[in-house]
Amino acid sequence: MKGLVRAAWAAVRSAEVLPSPNIWHWPEVYEVENRAQDVDGEIWARLRSTYDWAGRDVVDVGCGDGFHLPYFARDARGVVGVEPHPPLVERARARVADVANARVLTGGAQRLPLPDACADLVHARTAYFFGPGCEPGIREADRVLRPGGVLAIVDLDGLAEPYGPWLCADEPRYDPRVVEAFFDTEGFTLTRVRALWRFERRAELESVLRIEFSSKVAERAIARTPGLSFEVGYRVHTRVKPTGLLRGQSSVSSSTSISPRIA
Repeated sequence: MKGLVRAAWAAVRSAEVLPSPNIWHWPEVYEVENRAQDVDGEIWARLRSTYDWAGRDVVDVGCGDGFHLPYFARDARGVVGVEPHPPLVERARARVADVANARVLTGGAQRLPLPDACADLVHARTAYFFGPGCEPGIREADRVLRPGGVLAIVDLDGLAEPYGPWLCADEPRYDPRVVEAFFDTEGFTLTRVRALWRFERRAELESVLRIEFSSKVAERAIARTPGLSFEVGYRVHTRVKPTGLLRGQSSVSSSTSISPRIA
């Protein structure tokens, strides 16, 4: 997280993509992290209780190497992952090569390469940390959602021990309360979720913490984390797109759908 808030604001002002310092540089270690996260499925359960995507169209914004796409594809009618970083796009496409109802497109959150009103659920996980400045991505999500669809933003809870304080220690200008206030003002409902991260080997746990934090904070986190697991707090922000008048959007038929396998 170190220095990311400053970079985030610069990226927003210049309409550039904000690099992800973990998965962009260490995709193999991040794969280990993904497998270890939320082993009991608490986040999935919360998302499902908010909006069941079975038989629906899902867009995963900032999908990375596509780790979550096969899970959505088990029940969804169609799934599209959108990712700005070309090497990750290729990894994601390889992951879903045999998944008939999933595809991956290159693009950023501010300009989703999708038509209006084509999705029922737009999901973004650990892609919207910063609150103020994310408005263009939120507007784009609203554009591609059908009326009654849901935008679900999952991020890390900076107020929850032990992970949140480590995150904030690396970037003291990042204020989780400001982020929460932003999403509240934007009309999102907040649910806090505690998820268990569990690793198979101690070396894996340590390598993940070292790609997530500066060396000083990582070593402190490692010293405070015995064994192979720890809990991480998440915030799940959800907002339903109104079924009435669409805010500043053109009238588009809700029958527009996501066509699988069209790159």
